[in-house]
Amino acid sequence: MSHIPDEKLFTFSNRVKGKVVIITGAANGIGKETALRFASYGAKIVIGDLDIAGANKVVEEIERTGGSAVALKCNVTDFDQQVEMFELAMKKYGSVDIVVPNAGVSEVGVFQKLQFKNGRPVKPNMLTVEVNLFGPLYTAHLALHYLQINKKEGDLKSLIFIGSMASWAGIPGGEMYSGSKHAILGVMRALHPIMELKGIRVGTIHPFFADTAIVPTPVKLLLAGIPLTPVSRVAGAIFYAATDVDEDSNGSAWLLLDDGPVFQVPKEQFKEGVYKMIDERANKGRAALKGAQAWIRFFRDIWRITGKTVITTSIAAGLAKVVYDNRATIEHALRTAIAN
Repeated sequence: MSHIPDEKLFTFSNRVKGKVVIITGAANGIGKETALRFASYGAKIVIGDLDIAGANKVVEEIERTGGSAVALKCNVTDFDQQVEMFELAMKKYGSVDIVVPNAGVSEVGVFQKLQFKNGRPVKPNMLTVEVNLFGPLYTAHLALHYLQINKKEGDLKSLIFIGSMASWAGIPGGEMYSGSKHAILGVMRALHPIMELKGIRVGTIHPFFADTAIVPTPVKLLLAGIPLTPVSRVAGAIFYAATDVDEDSNGSAWLLLDDGPVFQVPKEQFKEGVYKMIDERANKGRAALKGAQAWIRFFRDIWRITGKTVITTSIAAGLAKVVYDNRATIEHALRTAIAN
């Protein structure tokens, strides 16, 4: 596990000039800082946020410094509104190059306490899961399409998720938040092998508690005296994960443990301990499946190349051989049947 010092986080800033970056939840906090950082190096920014007033202020700030940006009101739990966000990027700028599903909330509602109405249990408030998991899934689903439009060999294309320390360790009292952030890491890992083949970078950023509005005041009080992760460093980690030229870092997790440097966790280090055991068993299963698929492809190609005639002839020849090899048994069975 290597660390990336702050002064290295923008090493590949020349790669984003003229690129189109979609960021959800960029009206404030990590998203806002990320938008400003990308814009400062010449990227064109598209912001989707429920807080349209705040998002427009970020656009104005970018434009005052000579950059280009646009914002629209977007509830990330609404798939159609996310479609509008991607379509706006295409209409205004003609491409989508980097996507950051940043919008998120902390624990909303109480998972452990059952609520009742008229004596019957009431469904819990699942807004945390809807925003933190369904929202990024919608964003990623659309990104898979839009990132490939007009893509050329060697183009910078990235999809960077926002995880958390809660992607690795459960937070008591934050069951829905922890579950959603665990899931985000799993989504990235599942997408990585396919996206790598398509030339698209993926990764997840995992900050410790940062000084943003998403961290409730009681939690900030509980953490008093403990260094929080600087928002600027989180934005830098997003920037680096999206722009790094090293293909081996594709699919990595990027940890910001506290007020310290960004750590890269290579995908290979996801396969230790229990993960290693499961991976080895899964590899055996995939090998067997791959062998079966190879035979299926073989017979499919034979059928396509030679047609039904050869296959029919082969089957007939096979049946004839079976009959010949068992002729004595068949002859005895026929005599017995005639005698009876």
